[in-house]
Amino acid sequence: MSIADNIKSLKNETGPINVTLLAVSKTKSNEEVLEAYNAGQRLFGENQVQELVEKHEHLPQDIEWHLIGHLQTNKVKYIAPFISMIQSVDSLKLLQEIDKHATKNNRIIDCLLEVYIADEETKFGLGFDEAIELLRSEEFAALKHIRIRGLMGIATNTDNQKQIKDEFYELKTFFDGIKQSFFRKEPTFDTLSMGMSSDYKVAIEQGSNMIRLGSTIFGQRVIKHWKNN
Repeated sequence: MSIADNIKSLKNETGPINVTLLAVSKTKSNEEVLEAYNAGQRLFGENQVQELVEKHEHLPQDIEWHLIGHLQTNKVKYIAPFISMIQSVDSLKLLQEIDKHATKNNRIIDCLLEVYIADEETKFGLGFDEAIELLRSEEFAALKHIRIRGLMGIATNTDNQKQIKDEFYELKTFFDGIKQSFFRKEPTFDTLSMGMSSDYKVAIEQGSNMIRLGSTIFGQRVIKHWKNN
């Protein structure tokens, strides 16, 4: 099927249950992104800052770009003027840097806290205790130009469906607890981003309301070599 057909099929599948579709466009050409855009897709996710900046410059300006890969503090300044959401916030230091550049650009940047749920050392993210400690801190309370919209997590890359289900269940339970404890009066704390092409159906079953899909939309990716993030 074409990219447009894939998007139509996914929106028929996820629309009735209010799950937001984020198209992961890393390594994809501008032409492929435009095909998805012309099919009605407006939310796109990128892993690397340089690729994200280049695409933002050359593609329609009403695209909402999400940064979903690991973000170094020294790269925040390049995306702060336009980024719609940073999903991969994994430290207070990074949040402070985002706040600093959001202030310079006179805007509030939406963020998700990335929580470590996978049984893999290569994954990034805050531990459950670390996330709570961050939200309780005076340093966090001082940040005025970021808005925590929810949580993001990446499950273990495994064929063990029970393990994936359990990891997503833990994150949903944690999301509910964080909302009750810290954001009870803030309706904007509303996003639980979990689920990729290999496991999005399990993620939706466990309460995800934003899924990040690449190959399901664009087909299998071809590796291109971008310069360092």
